[in-house]
Amino acid sequence: MRYHSPESFDDAVALARDADGITRFLAGGTDVLVQLRTETVIPDVMIDIKRITGVHDITREDGGWRIGVAVTGAEMSEHAELKNEWPGLVEAMDLIGSTQVQGRATLVGNLCNGSPAADSVPAMIAAGIELSITGPKGTRREKAENIPTGPGRTSLEKGELVSAVHVPARGDNAGDAYLRFIPRTEMDIAVVGCAVSLRREGNKITEARVSLGAVAPTALLVEDAAQAIIGTELDDAALDALGAAASAACNPIDDKRGTIKFRTHVAAVLAKRAAKIAYDRAGADK
Repeated sequence: MRYHSPESFDDAVALARDADGITRFLAGGTDVLVQLRTETVIPDVMIDIKRITGVHDITREDGGWRIGVAVTGAEMSEHAELKNEWPGLVEAMDLIGSTQVQGRATLVGNLCNGSPAADSVPAMIAAGIELSITGPKGTRREKAENIPTGPGRTSLEKGELVSAVHVPARGDNAGDAYLRFIPRTEMDIAVVGCAVSLRREGNKITEARVSLGAVAPTALLVEDAAQAIIGTELDDAALDALGAAASAACNPIDDKRGTIKFRTHVAAVLAKRAAKIAYDRAGADK
């Protein structure tokens, strides 16, 4: 294996572009190093991006936030302003692994690992997060929901890597939440995950985004579920419509952690619960 530690994204791109064989980028390493140790994936080239300026920073950007690609879950949880504005996003990241894992795991690693059950991905999608993608052709912006294309696969092309995470401005009367169901009480993989982000005007919901995880080959942005609650005060009828839309969007598998029927049912339950939490947060003083 060839190990590189570039000091710029341009250098990282050049290394990845010219690399032969399997290439992996190393930021947190909670997936890459496990795959290496179990010999699931043995990279020919490892590109460690932790020395690049800005990758460890959380900074304000256009009223929102720019999160460096090596920022850990622990660092996000300790950032009071980010947590106050986007509690669901931070809580989703905080569910990944143990305390030790939290000290290494990153949003971008969780996204680019391509797991349908990744906890932070539905929260990123619901938040409307975009990523800067740097590659041989320059830098472009891409929505979080467009990055995973299937289990273990992404839309990134050879030589491309994520160079920044862009969290939009939260604004007034808005809130988000993420919930998951797992067989154990801690440190397990989501059987179903659901994130909801919404905005209120008085008691009426004016904007919403709903995302589901672990119920399809990739995390889903469920527009029908969002439309079910926009214009409502989240009454019982709206919640029932939300649940029905969430269930209808599911395309899960049967496995040892849950059946298709169970996952489809739980998606509706979690969507309702997450929406209630996000709705209450949107009405709370920030």
